[in-house]
Amino acid sequence: MLKKKAQTKTKVQTKKKVQPKKKVQTKGKGQVKFIGKVTKIRQTEPRTVIEWPRALTHVHTYGMLSPFFEGLKKGELRATRCPNKNCSENRLWIPPRAHCPDCHTEMIWKTLPNPVIGKIYSFTEVVYAGIGIELSTPYWQVDVELPGLATIPKSYLLHGKPYIGMKVKAEFRTKNPTNTVLDYCWVPYEG
Repeated sequence: MLKKKAQTKTKVQTKKKVQPKKKVQTKGKGQVKFIGKVTKIRQTEPRTVIEWPRALTHVHTYGMLSPFFEGLKKGELRATRCPNKNCSENRLWIPPRAHCPDCHTEMIWKTLPNPVIGKIYSFTEVVYAGIGIELSTPYWQVDVELPGLATIPKSYLLHGKPYIGMKVKAEFRTKNPTNTVLDYCWVPYEG
């Protein structure tokens, strides 16, 4: 039996591979149908420009980082910290980490006291947002420095014009949350 298998294998390797002819079905069951929206033509000169609405469904789990997003819905900013006393990094992390980047110990959760006050470290004006960013443009994307953090979290300024060192306060979207990082932003803070 082994001998027959070896012979068959040899024959297959020496023959030319021929693509089988596929029957194209043009009518009836199994016919391919266009289910999208028809594109709109915006202009034809000097080149054709179309408007092509698209949607994307992305399904994933937040896994061990779920407490961060649960906190946003409750108006809380939660961070993670390494509990390992022998680890040199004992500051908080936002965005949170499931495991310490230095010693790989599972992180613990800490809720920052409200109001969460920070200062703008850097900023940029977003004129064209990428896919999945459902904010009206233009808007200010800000990096906010918070005391005791190992990181500088990124979010957006709800209103106003930013400047380096500007004091800001975290604000939360607790009514009709998006269940994404867009559920928290920053507003100018006088205090």
